[in-house]
Amino acid sequence: MISTRGRYALRVMADIASNQEDGYVPMKDVAKRQGLSLKYLEQIIPPLTKNGMIVGVQGKGGGYRLTKKPKDYRIGDILRLTEKELAPVGCLAKGAPVCERRPQCKTIGFWEGLNDAVNDYLDSKTLEDLL
Repeated sequence: MISTRGRYALRVMADIASNQEDGYVPMKDVAKRQGLSLKYLEQIIPPLTKNGMIVGVQGKGGGYRLTKKPKDYRIGDILRLTEKELAPVGCLAKGAPVCERRPQCKTIGFWEGLNDAVNDYLDSKTLEDLL
């Protein structure tokens, strides 16, 4: 399940993309338009800036803007920054130890297929698709 953190990150990115034609988009404006807590949004922004998805400027006329065009942002990349894990089961999580039951696991193929389907879908959609 995608957390509020991931869902809000997508809303923030879509809002910035829709409103950055005049320069930087103040986060207080995003919070107001989206009906979200500014305090919570301030916790979502750091991974997006640290990973080069958005860039921010402080002071008058400051705010945030995308570093690329909306068509160049895959939804999967945004969610992977904000979610702890997208894998449907723990044994497929990034960095998980190899399960000792894997050789005889009757369900691993199913879970791998689901994992691939989810990630393929998320990577086939862009921020532009949300706009």
